[in-house]
Amino acid sequence: MASTHIMLGVTGSIAVFKACQLVSDWGKRGYETRVAMTVAAQRFVTPLSFASLAHTPVRTAMFPDTTDSQDALDAQRLGISHIDDAKWADVLVIAPATADIIAKIAHGIADDYLTSMTLAYQGPKILCPAMNTRMYDNPVTQRNLATCREFGWTIVEPATGRLACQDTGKGKLADLGDIEAAVETAVGRAVVGERSTTAETGRLADGELAGLHVLVTAGPTQEPLDPVRYLTNHSTGKMGYALAQAAQFMGAEVTLVSGPVALDEPQGVHTIRVQTAQEMFDAVREHFSQADLTVMAAAVGDFRPEHRSEQKIKKTGGAMPPIVLVQNPDILAWAGEHKRADGSQVVCGFAMETQDLLANAQSKLQRKHCDMLVANDLNEPGAGFAHDTNRVVILTPQAADTSDGGASTPRVRVEPLPLMDKRDLAARIVSRLASIRQERLADNEPRLA
Repeated sequence: MASTHIMLGVTGSIAVFKACQLVSDWGKRGYETRVAMTVAAQRFVTPLSFASLAHTPVRTAMFPDTTDSQDALDAQRLGISHIDDAKWADVLVIAPATADIIAKIAHGIADDYLTSMTLAYQGPKILCPAMNTRMYDNPVTQRNLATCREFGWTIVEPATGRLACQDTGKGKLADLGDIEAAVETAVGRAVVGERSTTAETGRLADGELAGLHVLVTAGPTQEPLDPVRYLTNHSTGKMGYALAQAAQFMGAEVTLVSGPVALDEPQGVHTIRVQTAQEMFDAVREHFSQADLTVMAAAVGDFRPEHRSEQKIKKTGGAMPPIVLVQNPDILAWAGEHKRADGSQVVCGFAMETQDLLANAQSKLQRKHCDMLVANDLNEPGAGFAHDTNRVVILTPQAADTSDGGASTPRVRVEPLPLMDKRDLAARIVSRLASIRQERLADNEPRLA
């Protein structure tokens, strides 16, 4: 799969040096970055610094001086032009963005390389303002920012603090983590669209899930023992949140039922926070009938204490009092049993195993009446809890085999997938489920005699 392409515009601010860290961080994630610098930006940091980090020449002028033969060859080899860069980029980021560049963008001015390339670019675009607090608060700047928002720009709001000019207020370049999070969201939107048009993967394109409702569960559940302690597991919710975001990028209306996690709510997703398995079950029952695709990625606790102590359980010097456990509701089994009969509702379960992966997963697929099951082995390197990657096997039921003339034998298709980023896997899973639904509906359509 092709690398993600980020076009970074850098303008004249003391915060320019922080943009070097952005390029470095994106390189570590495997992204390719090209940098365009204004004349003012070059007074703070030299183009050589960015070129060394991005491993490609920096764009500094509409008509670069190519009297140097090597520069001319580089320009010809790379096809460097504002139009080429606009077509190449998956995401455009301007950080830091001065009041000047914001005003030019708001009014369509194209008087240098960066503004000309910006005017030609079509795709996700992010502005990260950085300036004196009085300049930022000026009604003209605020009007220009509002205009940029109307034109589809995402604004990463500046931070508040002591500025280089010794003023204190809002105007510092946002925390790099906030900028990188905004880029990750934009990258997800751009890359899901790019991936989904790849014919050999069979994935769906952006908007293909428009009109569909997707229900996703994510994260762990917590079962209180007393006001201080609880039973839980190591799930971080990363897989479920990636699934919810992928479905939203593809145009679906998404409801995410999330256990306690330390993740930000996915943009554009209706998120319901729960704690216990019973609360998750109640939320799923409330929204299941509207869901066209349901993905149960949560690590739901199988058991809960029969009795919860109203006070903290204290050490008394003797043996700990026994804890009696009772079963929690089986949310996946309930969903499998309550699907619409016409095939328009598809349910996917998850299975994490530590032994006999395929045997246990196949049994779960059949017992829970799933349309698809995603299974992984906790012992596999890079898979399971807390990782950004996963290695899974996808199981889907197939038509029963009756070729021997005897009783039908259930058949299961098993598809191992390589280790991949959970966002990549999420796009595959959601697209596969949508395809299953389309096939079911097509099979159930009445046919003319």
